[in-house]
Amino acid sequence: MAVLGRRRLESALLNSGLISSEQLDLAQEEQRRQGIRLSRYLIEKGIISEEQFINVLEEFFSIPRVEPGQFNITSETAALIPAEAAKRLKVMPLAHNNGQLTVAMLDPLDLNCLDDLSRLTGLEINPVTARESSINYLIAQFYSIEDTGNVIEAIESNSDKQTDEAPVIRMVNSLIEKAIDEEASDIHLEPDEDSLRVRMRLDGILHDLTAIPGHARARIVSRVKIMANLDIAERRLPQDGNIQWHDNGGGVSLRVSTLPTVLGEKVVIRLLNKDKIVLPLEELGFSSKNYKSLLELLMNHAGLLLVTGPTGCGKTTTLYSALHYLNRPQDNIITVEDPVEYRLRGINQVQVNQRINRTFANALRSILRQDPDVVMVGEIRDLETAKITTQAAFTGHLVLSTLHTNNAAGAVTRLIDMGLENYLVTASLVGVIAQRLVRKICSHCKEEYRLSDDEKYFYRHYFRKEPPQKLTRGTGCRYCNNTGYRGRTSIQEVMVLNQQLQEYILQGVTAEVLQHKAVDQGMAPLVLDGLRVVENGLTTVNEVVRTTYSSISDTAAPGCDNNTAVPARLFRDKA
Repeated sequence: MAVLGRRRLESALLNSGLISSEQLDLAQEEQRRQGIRLSRYLIEKGIISEEQFINVLEEFFSIPRVEPGQFNITSETAALIPAEAAKRLKVMPLAHNNGQLTVAMLDPLDLNCLDDLSRLTGLEINPVTARESSINYLIAQFYSIEDTGNVIEAIESNSDKQTDEAPVIRMVNSLIEKAIDEEASDIHLEPDEDSLRVRMRLDGILHDLTAIPGHARARIVSRVKIMANLDIAERRLPQDGNIQWHDNGGGVSLRVSTLPTVLGEKVVIRLLNKDKIVLPLEELGFSSKNYKSLLELLMNHAGLLLVTGPTGCGKTTTLYSALHYLNRPQDNIITVEDPVEYRLRGINQVQVNQRINRTFANALRSILRQDPDVVMVGEIRDLETAKITTQAAFTGHLVLSTLHTNNAAGAVTRLIDMGLENYLVTASLVGVIAQRLVRKICSHCKEEYRLSDDEKYFYRHYFRKEPPQKLTRGTGCRYCNNTGYRGRTSIQEVMVLNQQLQEYILQGVTAEVLQHKAVDQGMAPLVLDGLRVVENGLTTVNEVVRTTYSSISDTAAPGCDNNTAVPARLFRDKA
């Protein structure tokens, strides 16, 4: 029967025109070799998209697509399929009526999976399809929370049995699995007076999860330190380590950092998923104009390209994606990082080590003797590193690096403030990208609404533009944890150093003047790039203001009234 279902799918894919017979033959060979579903192979290789596969299921097999918010899932319904089976098979029970169980599946044509579910539940299975992110989210919501509660009970019942570490191991594993399923960027374990506070950072915002009993606090922290190969006896000094986590979806790198506090050790686990860190350039969120400028900057054989912005604005993702784009067999690419966020195949990566005096500057000196074509410096932190970086840039190397500045023009004055001569900056710098990450409106609870008079007034004064009658926001739902947002995209301003801007730099103009001159020559500032994603219905005005506002004079649209105050949460959304 499984063969019959596979052949029906193959025929439908060919009839849809999404794949050729040659692609199908190759996919069948790889499917047999790897032992994975045909649909998974085609999607992972980018031959078809998940959306196209779901459309085929709807059009050729009349299998409906569902969204998480369509069903009021009860804990009793979720319990019909054990957590282990739901996670392994990537399925989610949605509704139970008259001996029939409606189940969301990645591949409803997988007859073996349908048979397993029928035997497991004793019910007739009504398969529907959903996006993998939706299924992962629901699994995390219903099973991880339940598992965590059970594990806490087990820890409490074993509070006097310090040798029984099984509940502690399950607790740490369930927290990591939940963070991966919900696409969190960080897990925070924070000691409190009588408990261990657990929080996760989702789309840049921290959310409370649970509190672990105080008597288990040290055991949880020790378990994480053991996994990260850290010294569990050392509680007085900060430590850093790494965990390579493997699940059904692939590998995730976990960067572990400990910090001694007066109440005990605080632990932060950063999740680094290659699929999220290294993206195709066209998926970084650049506008068409900015994307063209980015490609032109990467075509330079020599020069310094800077990516600027605060911590957590996606600088690493932009740099890694650019390196992946530049990675060709004929080029020698070397990086120096602190730390190495993710290992890139075909690229030589060096990690800073202060204990042996392997600083950015010292490592960079050694790198330049390795005949590099492209060099990436994780961050320019001091004058010594800045000098070596700029010298490398104007002596025949393309150098990528980062700075912490609010806007593109600020990067120029920051280099000069460090002690670089103006002529060194103009001779080496080819461009600056300033960027921010903004949360996207949840696609499951998105709605249009009419602006109030106050909102229209603010819109005119902040963007210097007549507001539309309607904008989009999220009302909040289970899928987005009631925030109205799910996922993030980026906004940028790209300053390309042309002759006119170089002359202004040599004249020693301020960052504000240089920023305005760049805008006059066609650069779209961050605020206006943010307006682009607002008008496209991807985010809200609140998000643009939250991520770009420092003072009206240097973040508002050109010509904006500098006396306009930014009202807190003027545009109504859930967060």
